[in-house]
Amino acid sequence: MTYVTIMVCLAFEQSNERCLAIAGEMVERFDARVAGVAAAEFSPPLYFTSGEQADKMIERGRNAIKTRLSELESEFRTAMNRSTKDVEWRSDMEIPVRFVAREARAADIIVIRQSGGGVLTDPFSGVNPSDLVMQAGRPLLVVPDEAGSFDLRSVLVAWKDTAEARRAIVDSLPLLRKAKDVTIAEIAEDGSREAALNRTDDVVAWLSRHNIAANALVPEENAHAGVALDRIASSIGADLVVAGAYGHSRLSEWILGGVTQHLMFESTRCVLLSR
Repeated sequence: MTYVTIMVCLAFEQSNERCLAIAGEMVERFDARVAGVAAAEFSPPLYFTSGEQADKMIERGRNAIKTRLSELESEFRTAMNRSTKDVEWRSDMEIPVRFVAREARAADIIVIRQSGGGVLTDPFSGVNPSDLVMQAGRPLLVVPDEAGSFDLRSVLVAWKDTAEARRAIVDSLPLLRKAKDVTIAEIAEDGSREAALNRTDDVVAWLSRHNIAANALVPEENAHAGVALDRIASSIGADLVVAGAYGHSRLSEWILGGVTQHLMFESTRCVLLSR
């Protein structure tokens, strides 16, 4: 298993510099083809007019979107032509998350910028990773602007015995094979550290049969899972965290806070999320 096609979702209104840099590293590392995607839809103002004035406003808005999409294509091609000659661009005037989720059929993994607006992304001009991961059927590599190197010296797998975590570790196998150190960590939220150790040992053994050496870690502290994972990631120098997305409902995570929300919007390192 490898990544044959890497898709990069470009933000419409924010900087794409770090996201494109990480995507370029991924393309070179896996000798992959790359597809860039971007979309936006004209959103009429709250107090919308009608008639000829409305037609002119819509035309100006749509022309501005076309211009910006053209700029994004140039930015994408300039960045990616250094990494590969197999470059493709896809864009449209449409609700962005709907467009990107549909185009995801052509990709193995989607590289996307961490949403600067958190859960309150403008749906007409931005793609919220929390929405995309629910619809794409592909893993997301979420890239914060603060992300440092992506040399895969150390990778942290945030384990929880859920279908989402199992999907995430399979989706991340190409990256884990290239990592120097892999740590499987579980936060024993139910208080049973022995059971957590048994589960992580199983995952380590499973990875070994895929020729990936890993070690298990279950901290004795009983802190909030997101905070505990941050501490572990910092202590082992992880530049990538792998996790399943939304083992609980999105609503409960949004209201109460959860690991997925924490990793998706607050992490300072790259995060691979699968659903």
